[in-house]
Amino acid sequence: MTAKNAKSKKSSRQKVFTLLVEVGRSENDGLPEKATGAALMVYASGVDEAEAVRETVAILKQAEMAPLDVSGYGTLEERLKEGHDISQEERDLMARAKEENSVIVVQSTPFFD
Repeated sequence: MTAKNAKSKKSSRQKVFTLLVEVGRSENDGLPEKATGAALMVYASGVDEAEAVRETVAILKQAEMAPLDVSGYGTLEERLKEGHDISQEERDLMARAKEENSVIVVQSTPFFD
């Protein structure tokens, strides 16, 4: 098996999961000054949701953020089965996350007291 075939086999196992990550404050997190934390909507690739969560938490920690809790909302297919309305823009971002084997933060909502 060539390296190219091995890579396409691996990427075909990848799925993209929608995650909601709650983060607290840390010194260089980039959140607004008076925010107490934030909710981040993320599209993350992984062979399963656990891997997507691990990768997301690791990347957020590298970005000096403080992940507190992660909630999973499933794959595109699972969300469609549940009746979620998913725009073409969201679908494109999910496809990009899968293609790049990456974590994409699509929305950040800061929390204030």
